[in-house]
Amino acid sequence: MPPRHRAAPAARPTRRRVSARVRRRRSLLAFVLLVTLVTLTVRSVHGGGGDPAAARPAPLPTTTPTAGTTPSSATPSTPPSQVAQAAPSRLDRLAGLGPRTSAKVPASAGQVVVVQGDDADGGTSRIALYQRSGSTWTRTAGWSGHNGAKGWTTAHREGDLRTPVGVFTLSDAGGRMADPGTKLPYHRSTKFEPSGSAVFGDSLAGSFDYVVAVDFNRQRGVSPLDTTRPQGWDRGGGIWLHVDHDGPTHGCVSVPEAGMRTLLRALDPAQHPVVVMGDATRLRA
Repeated sequence: MPPRHRAAPAARPTRRRVSARVRRRRSLLAFVLLVTLVTLTVRSVHGGGGDPAAARPAPLPTTTPTAGTTPSSATPSTPPSQVAQAAPSRLDRLAGLGPRTSAKVPASAGQVVVVQGDDADGGTSRIALYQRSGSTWTRTAGWSGHNGAKGWTTAHREGDLRTPVGVFTLSDAGGRMADPGTKLPYHRSTKFEPSGSAVFGDSLAGSFDYVVAVDFNRQRGVSPLDTTRPQGWDRGGGIWLHVDHDGPTHGCVSVPEAGMRTLLRALDPAQHPVVVMGDATRLRA
């Protein structure tokens, strides 16, 4: 047999070595391509347009607290109605009024004077003026003053030296001094003169320089001096807000003179002002 010849193995191709310069160029090209791809992706996600502001998140809305309130922690997902309800601007919370007392305040009232007695049988009290703007109440002024010498009552009688508890409208004003600039009907007369004496002998001079009639057992729309008592004489009457004389009253509420001028200038019949008065315990009911 003729000898067999094995085929020589195919020669393996030789691999050319890549220079360091070429490797650096390839790495740089790959990096540039990667940066370009990332940039295009980000722009497509945020709507493109080349505007850098388009990629910024919108700022969260903020709420500005009003006087007497704390800031709301509302987020964009919180409905506006819930934000308003969460704000501690309700009259009952600001003035310390309980549900039964608050329910007696007319919905139309835009101004409320709160007289809070320190004790059911005491003659000192705190007076504050609250103003409503929209659905928000704000305490705008406050003073220390006096009420009836024997405290408060829900069944006022003539001469009992107690101040009636309740919610009453404020319709008419007057006094010995000139109108300080009130929107209430104002009757100036020298007949605003205290008769009798103070409960504990303190001077009553100047007590009726400014008065606001509390609509308890009286006819509205007439001078505070009018003595008409629709519920009868025994129920008492002539309950006023008047200038403080540094002592308890026969049944009225007394406010420092500067405070009376502030009240008169603030009270506006168009806002249907009322007074809420009583000892602190009753008002919290």
